Amino acid sequence: MSNLGLALALIGAALSAVLAGIGSAKGVGKVGESASGLVSQDPSKFSKALILQLLPGTQGLYGLLVATLLLNRVGLMGGTAVDLSWAQGLMYLGASLPMALGGLFSGIAQGRTAAAGIGIIAKKPDESGKAIIMAAMVETYAILSLLISILIIYNI
Repeated sequence: MSNLGLALALIGAALSAVLAGIGSAKGVGKVGESASGLVSQDPSKFSKALILQLLPGTQGLYGLLVATLLLNRVGLMGGTAVDLSWAQGLMYLGASLPMALGGLFSGIAQGRTAAAGIGIIAKKPDESGKAIIMAAMVETYAILSLLISILIIYNI
C-alpha cells in the first residue's frame, strides 16, 4: 500500500488529461460538423469557421498542462517519484478535478456555442467577431479551472 498515494496522484493526472481531452474532442467535433456544412456551401468561409473550431481545443491543452505539472510535482517527469502518503495522493487527485471536470464541461459547452456561431458566419460573415466573442466567453471557465488546479497543486 506504500504506492497508494502515488497511484491516486497518477489517477488525478490521467483524469485531468482525459476528461479535458474528451471535452475538447466533443467540442471541436461538434463545430467541425457545423463548419463542414457551411464550407460545402461556401468554401470562402473556411478560415472564419476554422477559428471557431479551434476554440474548444484549448481545454484539452489545459488538461495536459495540469497533468504535466502534477507529474512533475510528484517527481515522475525527469526525476524520481516522491513518497506520497495516501492523503497527499488524494489531495493531488482532488487538485486535478477542477481542470478535469471544468475542461470536460466547458469544452462541450464551448463547442455548442461555437457551432451556433457558424450560423452567424453563414448568414452574416462580417459579424464573425461576435460569434468568436460568444464562444470565447466560455473559455473563461476553462481558464478558472486551470488556475485553481495549478494553485492547489503547488500548495500541496
